[in-house]
Parts: sequence; structure tokens; C-alpha cells
Amino acid sequence: MAIRCWGSGRYIGELTTRLDPSTLARAYRTMYASRRFDDQEIALKHRNRVYFQLSSAGHEAIAFAVALVVRPGVDWLYPHVRDRALCLHLGMTAYDQFLASVAAADDEISGARQMPSHFAFRRLNMPSRSSCIGMQFLQAVGVAEAGRRAASIPEANIPQTAGGLVFVGAGEGATSEGEFWESLNTACNLKLPVLYVIEDNGYAISVPVEVQTAGGSISRLVAGFPNLHIEQCDGTDLEASHAAVARAAAHCRQGLGPALVHAHVTRPYSHSLSDDEAQYRTAEELAAQAARDPIVRLRERLRTEGVLSEAEVERIHTEVDAEIIEAAERALRQPHARPESALDFVYSPDVDPTSARFDAETAGAESETGLTMVETINQTLRDEMARDPRVLVFGQDVADASRADALTQVKGKGGVFKATAGLQREFGDARVFNTPLAEANIIGRAVGMAVRGFKPIPEIQFLDYIWPAYMQLHNEVPLIRWRSNNAWKCPMVVRVPAGGYIRGGAVYHSQSGAPLFTHIPGWRVVMPATARDACGLLRTAIRADDPVLFLEHKHLYRQPYNRGEYPGPDFLIPFAKARVVRAGSDATLVTYGALVHKAVAAAGALAQRGVEVEVIDLRTLSPYDWTSVAASVRKTNRVLVAYEDSISWGYGAEIAARIASELFDALDAPVGRVAARDAFVSYTPEVEDFTLPQTADIIRALEALAAY
Repeated sequence: MAIRCWGSGRYIGELTTRLDPSTLARAYRTMYASRRFDDQEIALKHRNRVYFQLSSAGHEAIAFAVALVVRPGVDWLYPHVRDRALCLHLGMTAYDQFLASVAAADDEISGARQMPSHFAFRRLNMPSRSSCIGMQFLQAVGVAEAGRRAASIPEANIPQTAGGLVFVGAGEGATSEGEFWESLNTACNLKLPVLYVIEDNGYAISVPVEVQTAGGSISRLVAGFPNLHIEQCDGTDLEASHAAVARAAAHCRQGLGPALVHAHVTRPYSHSLSDDEAQYRTAEELAAQAARDPIVRLRERLRTEGVLSEAEVERIHTEVDAEIIEAAERALRQPHARPESALDFVYSPDVDPTSARFDAETAGAESETGLTMVETINQTLRDEMARDPRVLVFGQDVADASRADALTQVKGKGGVFKATAGLQREFGDARVFNTPLAEANIIGRAVGMAVRGFKPIPEIQFLDYIWPAYMQLHNEVPLIRWRSNNAWKCPMVVRVPAGGYIRGGAVYHSQSGAPLFTHIPGWRVVMPATARDACGLLRTAIRADDPVLFLEHKHLYRQPYNRGEYPGPDFLIPFAKARVVRAGSDATLVTYGALVHKAVAAAGALAQRGVEVEVIDLRTLSPYDWTSVAASVRKTNRVLVAYEDSISWGYGAEIAARIASELFDALDAPVGRVAARDAFVSYTPEVEDFTLPQTADIIRALEALAAY
């Protein structure tokens, strides 16, 4: 079987599964360079010139085998952290990698923001990946899915290549994560060209494979997945590894579905320099592992078959040793990043949704139909999908109907709240589609789609169920731009119905959860209180270049008091710009979401007693409009912060603390707070009313402030 092979970013011809002498010699040089890099990095760690070290020792053969089969610049690559040999062969030089090791400012992988061995290179289609185990699986599936959907949406102009695949590497420990299984489910179901290479060295740090995996073999466990091609090989044998990877890749490229290569490798060094494997592995086991060292095995084969003489091997060693030392010394001369660079690229430097470009005053003509908030959200999605073919809408139940025969006979679902009703009919199931009931699956795939160029708008049906995706939402989505030093980005809009006051929603349909996202740099978090604001803020979110968590309060979806005329397809509201809902001079009330209406009602009641309260709707929760809050507090000298989260550790606590800290001299009374009790929302309406803040609670708090 002929395999098209690449090296150092250039096509080097076709090789059969029997590797020729020149390829074997090149493999030995690269594998030896990978090992010597590890050794030099370890030496630098002992000198405190490198701050973390994780070696690729024992994994060099399978990594080089993958490098021979993938097509750089065409395929997409999520390497394992031990795939140094792969990266070296594809053109990520030792100097490139040492820049990351020594935390040089010019590190192209992450700008020295991540530990070494987190391989990423823009020109190799190698997206940024994190230390979080297994997160890359779903993202790789999303990248592959984006390629598939791009073929059906040519107007989106997402680059695609016939026969392209997505390689994702990992250790056997990562297969214990749920994301691995969720990714396999989707990759097999959609027959996506994802090449999984599991590099099994027998240990996840100190936990042996038989403790990690039932039966001790991941390839046996996944044998029942449809459309999945499975290979098992000795990952320390270069030729056997190459043949296995080549067969697996061919399965993917032919459109038959994903493939998994289970490569049995060694780990002659400890997991990292923070680990000592002698504490949990016997001397006999370590000796047996050493006997399978892939570099020793390849060297003996080259000598036996006459591919390289002893003198030629020594010449390679001498040349590589000098190259590695020179690369390390050159990297050590490079400066570290300036301290204040920590603030660079937390958000996009290109499309700032707080700028005048997103100005509500430039809105076009309004229609004459007063829409509810949910109807406005639907119309805004419709307009933005018509404007930008890169926009994809997906999640649980968001499509009208997944089966084509049903779609012609039924009204259609379109979301449990009907926010996405009719979108699939209008834009097709390549752009609007249902997903499994798996929140990490929804968000992880969205990451891959965003990385490849789409603008995904995933929906999580209720915020109460978002937590399986929290690893992706906390450690992946908002960090991709920052941790890649702006080489990669992940703009998306995650729509989430949230909040209580729905009478009978109980604990698992009434959660707010805002502070668990607003404290994460990189996210923009929004919660509109009116239909008009939902239109302008959602459109800004879609056109922004950052990830946005768009919280839609379920209680407000169909309230008659927040209906509004649809302001047209060009209406935008800048982020971090609060709205003064009601002017006043005696006290300031800062709030958002469903409490805006209650705040206005409370202010109206107090106005009848001569107390004029200024009500501020934040609209954007992070980053928020501190300037407007501060100006109002300086004017009224009294302030109440009202929020729906539990009063302890809730969203409003930070605003109250900042007011007390920065505006103390402007205050004539203590900062007041009204919030939910530190309990849970009950199914019983009376208990829900007791738990969540009500208009009467706001009135009492404002009266106390006025009387102070």
C-alpha cells in the first residue's frame, strides 16, 4: 500500500508500508533529536532555567509514524504532549520548542503562557490545547465536523481539503474522561475523519492501565462502536506503527469514519520531573521497559540491516547533540515577556463590542409589531444567519425535526422555548441541527467549529444542566486566545435560558449561576431585561470576536411588560454600557435580568412617598459598566445592589465591595444588598417566593437606605 508522506512542511513522495533506508535514517535522526531535547530540557530544569519538564521518551516511534502519514497544512493536528518527534519532523524546530521551555517572549506556541510540550503551531493547523486531560477529543471532532459542514455551506468560505483528516493524540489515561467517549459517539455517528492515536505507556502518572481501563485495553473496550476502524500495534516499532497509522488514516480519508490506533509504548523516564516512578514501579518492570526503548530498537535494526554504519550513527549523534545545545543556548538568550503582557489578548484586539461601532443610536427603522423577548431572539438569529453563512445554531431540541420525513408533516420543535423555531426550515440542517443530550459534547464541538472559522451559537437548554460542560467553558473557550498569544481564537455565543420566578421550576430549572462565569476572564457575559435589549445585545454578541455567554431569563421570555417593536437587522447595543431605566436623585438601584421590572415597581412605590430612586440595568454583567454605576452613586450618595443569586458569594457582592472600596467618600449610607437566600428554589410557589428577592424586599431595603 502506498502512503503519501510529508516532512518539514514539504511533500517528500510516496512510501510503501515498508519504509525505505533513507526514511529509516531520517526517522532515527529525528527520534534521537527528540530524546536529546528531553535530556537537555531536564538539565536546564535542574539549573532552574526551565520551570517544568515532561518528556516524550518512549513515544518517539509512534509520533514519527504519525508524522509520516499526516499532511501538514491540510490535515488538522491535536498532538499528544509526548509527540515531540512528530512536531520536529513537521517543522517545529528544537529552537521553536526551547523558546517555550525557557519562557521566551518570542515563543510562537503560546508566548510562554503555557507549560512546555503543549504543542501548537498556526501554520501546521495545530490549534492551542490545554493541560486539561481529554478536552482535545471533542474539539478535534468539532474541527472535523466543521470541515464536513463547510462542504455543504460553500458560501461560508471555510477552507476545506478533500481527504483531509483530524489527528488527535493522547495517552491511555485520557480515555477515562467522558469527553473521549462523547467524542467517539459523535465521530462514529457522523462518520467523521478523526484519527485517534492512543499512546499507551501503561501508566497515567502512577495509576496503571488495569486500574484505569476495564480489561486493561482501550481498543477492546471500543470495539463495538460502528464505523470505527481499530488498529493495535507495538508503538516502539517504527515500521509496525507506520503501517497501523497508514491503514487507519486511509479509512478516515476514504470517508468511512473515524479510526483508532492503540499503540503500546514505553515510558523510560518518569511522568514528569515532578514525579519519581521508582516510588511505584519495580526495578524489574523498569528494566523490561528499557529493553523496548524505540530508539535503541531502531538503532540496532539500522546497524543490522546495514542502513547506517557505526560511524554514521556516531556522526548523527554528534551533529544532533550540537544542534540541540545550540538551540537551547540561543533560546536562553531571548528575553521573557514584559510583566504587563499578562493583560494582552484576554479579549479580542480586533472587534471590540464596547466600541462606538456597536452604537444603539444608529438603529434602522423599527417595525410596528411588538414582539416578546423570545420572538425577538428568534428574529435576531434569523437575520444574523441570513447575513453571515458562518453562523451555526445547534444544541438539544433546537432543530424543528431531525428526521426529514417528519419535517414535512409536523410543526416542528424549534427549542423548548421556541427560540429557534423555523430556523432549520429556512437555513437547512447543515446550519441548524440537534445534538446528543451531552453538554460537554455541545460546547467541545463548538470549540472546534469556532477554531476552524465558523461562528457557532450552541444552546444549553437550561443553565441548571450546563455543568458537564464547565471544564470546556472554564478552561477552554475563554482561554484559547490568551493561551495562544492571539494565534488562535474561539468566538462563539452560548445561549442559555437561566433564572427562576417561573412557578414550579424547582431547584433544577431555576438556577442563575452568573458569578460562576463572570469571574472568568475572557468571557463576555450578558443578560438582557427587555425584548429590545435582547435584539441589540444578541446581535452584538454574534458580531463580536470573543466568546459570549448570553443568559436569557426564562421568566422574561413572554412577559407583556417587556415586549418591544423589532428595531431592525442593523440594531446593535454596545457591551459594558448600562441603561438608566429610571432617573432619580435619592438612591441608586443597580440590578439586571428579571429584577429590573421589580426594581422599577419598587422605585415607583417609593416615588409616591417622595423618594426618587435611579434604576440602572447593567445589561452586560462582565465586563460591566462601572463608569455609569459610579456616576449614579456619586449623584445619589446611596446605593442598593439587587441580584437573583444567593446573597453570599453572589454576583452583586463584587459590585457592592467595589462601591465600598472606591466610592466610600461619596456614600451617605452603607451599601445595601438584596438577593436570594442561601438556599435552593423549591417546587412550592410560596417557598420560591420566600427564597428569591421580591419587590417588597427591595422596597424595605430602599426605605432603610433613605432613612439612614
